[in-house]
Amino acid sequence: MLLIPGGSYSGIYEGQAEPFALWLKEQGLTVFVLRYRLGKAGYRYPAQLQDAVEAMRQIRGGAAHWQIDPQRIGAMGFSAGGHLVSTLIDRPEDGDLADQKSTVSARPDLAILCYPVISMMTQPHATSRKMLIGDNPSDELQRLTSSEFQVHPGLPPCFVWHTNEDKMVPPIHSVLYANALQKHGVPHEFHLYQKGDHGTGLIGTEHPWFADLQFWLKAQGFITARH
Repeated sequence: MLLIPGGSYSGIYEGQAEPFALWLKEQGLTVFVLRYRLGKAGYRYPAQLQDAVEAMRQIRGGAAHWQIDPQRIGAMGFSAGGHLVSTLIDRPEDGDLADQKSTVSARPDLAILCYPVISMMTQPHATSRKMLIGDNPSDELQRLTSSEFQVHPGLPPCFVWHTNEDKMVPPIHSVLYANALQKHGVPHEFHLYQKGDHGTGLIGTEHPWFADLQFWLKAQGFITARH
């Protein structure tokens, strides 16, 4: 699993890095944490996606070394990291460098989006938007980076969850993405939990999303029943 923490594209929230890497390891998964370039340092789209694409290619290309299945590599992201995961499955080609000739696929085999930033047009998260595409992005760039418009048939299975009480990233973000997945026939599971603000369900708290995700990962063949 490629684990991508959030942080509004202005930082890396470490609470979504090592703690969740250890939790995923307990489920029997090998985990890689991505610390990508940030808008606060002046990097704009698609620099962050380039980092995610390179990470996926290194993981899949080194599968024999890591002793993992190259056809069972997922990506999991929180908040802005969820936006990066959605972009990674929707448009990995945008992360190709001009001189890049890799034949290794950068698209994950499944995706987990936890209270993700999705839209740069509908109730956008102001900081994430500014850090990713600047103060005055064109209409074309806003649409390009609004993941609900980039879904298409053939994407890998997705697990998406949000909370209705999220005051930082409105739940409409996940609703828009789930609707797009449904429209294009992409296998997915969507949970909109009634209670909880942004970040609900962090390690050390009780929340049903842990069990729901375990059930889904077992159904995808990513973890075994004994876990």
